[in-house]
Amino acid sequence: MSTDLHVPRESLDPHLPALRALSSQQGTLELIVVRPAEGDRELPETAELALEEGLVGDRWRASAHLREDGHVSRENQLTIASTRLLELIAEPERWPLAGDNLLVDIGLDKASLPVGSRLAIGDEVIVQISEIPHTGCAKFSARFGSDALRFINSPEGRELRLRGVNAHVIVPGTVSTGDTVRRISL
Repeated sequence: MSTDLHVPRESLDPHLPALRALSSQQGTLELIVVRPAEGDRELPETAELALEEGLVGDRWRASAHLREDGHVSRENQLTIASTRLLELIAEPERWPLAGDNLLVDIGLDKASLPVGSRLAIGDEVIVQISEIPHTGCAKFSARFGSDALRFINSPEGRELRLRGVNAHVIVPGTVSTGDTVRRISL
């Protein structure tokens, strides 16, 4: 499916140096996206992140995978994506279609934020980058185009985690758009 809304790959590749140069030390929480049901999006200014629920009100828990021990795996409790990639492929009003919970202006590359890295959001919340990779799918391709999907899933796109990361809540609390997002040391 190709529409005027889809950006061609040749328009994306020149932005790799800027995406590579993004700081992973500090940024901003630009948008919170709660997905209460399939296809629905709510954009609260403030939201709660809880240990067992992730983003309160989001449908993640209803679709969470059970581990062998019968407990819910929290590894993909939250999805975090960079607004720097989204601004290349869509107008801001379409960003929630990506399906990510927290849209941040910060680099998410593997070298700077390896699995287990922690991000503090605002004054109280801490989330941890999970091992499960966050990759694009057919829905992403339909919404943003096959060229955008190939771009984020290219070897460099995967190293830079252009599709974003999965994460889980370590310290619960309230987050708000405009909050500082910063990498913290263990």
